Amino acid sequence: MVVPTVNLRLPDGRSLDVFLDGPETGTPLVFHMGTPCAGLPFAPAVEAMAERGLRFVSFSRPGYGSSTRRAGRAAVDVVEDTAAVLDAIGAEQCYVIGWSGGGPHALACAARLRQRVISVATIGGVAPYPADGLDWMAGMGAENIEEFGASLAGAEELATFLERAASELRVVTPQEVADAFGDLIDEVDRSSLTGAFADWTADVFREALRVGYWGWFDDDIAFTKPWGFQLDEIKVPAFVWQGGHDRMVPFAHGEWLAAHIPGARPRLFEEHGHLSLAVESIPRIIDEMLPVGR
Repeated sequence: MVVPTVNLRLPDGRSLDVFLDGPETGTPLVFHMGTPCAGLPFAPAVEAMAERGLRFVSFSRPGYGSSTRRAGRAAVDVVEDTAAVLDAIGAEQCYVIGWSGGGPHALACAARLRQRVISVATIGGVAPYPADGLDWMAGMGAENIEEFGASLAGAEELATFLERAASELRVVTPQEVADAFGDLIDEVDRSSLTGAFADWTADVFREALRVGYWGWFDDDIAFTKPWGFQLDEIKVPAFVWQGGHDRMVPFAHGEWLAAHIPGARPRLFEEHGHLSLAVESIPRIIDEMLPVGR
């Protein structure tokens, strides 16, 4: 079990596993992790943030790790939890990044916490379902097509899929993690899954699924129903980062988001994948976000 920095008790009686790292006086950078992931810090990312005077802040979404499940949650519900975390650490403002399944949650914060969010970035962030003009599952690896097909088919089908998938990931080792992704990665992303990043990836899977798969379940349902906010509510600077080799969240999702978020600044790289983009680009992503707040 990974011990969070804080187990935050919320007004409604739920609790959140909150992870903090870097300078306590730094401006928070709230990092919404992917699906299925816990909020564990990745040391090189924390170092890049600290060098820029930022404090790493993340939390395991409801249903992951020891964070209390919030059944039926929508993407917008993360706003309440994010505000509670910011209040708990005494922070008025923050930057927000959402990677993969964290993308909709980061965008929700940008839309509904606009007085507190300085800027937002998505990295391989998923687009809404359905999205006009987007073939939502085109280009996904076989596992994601099966997963989201199950999500759209109903709770029983999704639970059956996740029971099997979670049983493998909750015990995955760093040496096994690349193979565990299966058809979701090609050679670009596979080359990133070595060393410290492979260790961290295995750790976040194991911690996220330690108690059960309900955080993953609720994320998937939230992606395939209305998010609870509109993209045109986003008024803060928004950066959309996407890789052309992404088989988890295809390139077209990034193109769609860049076209539908007001004033979005697209950062679309054909040569990158879902993992390689995040591993190699965090310092640049942060650097592009910072000037707008300074």
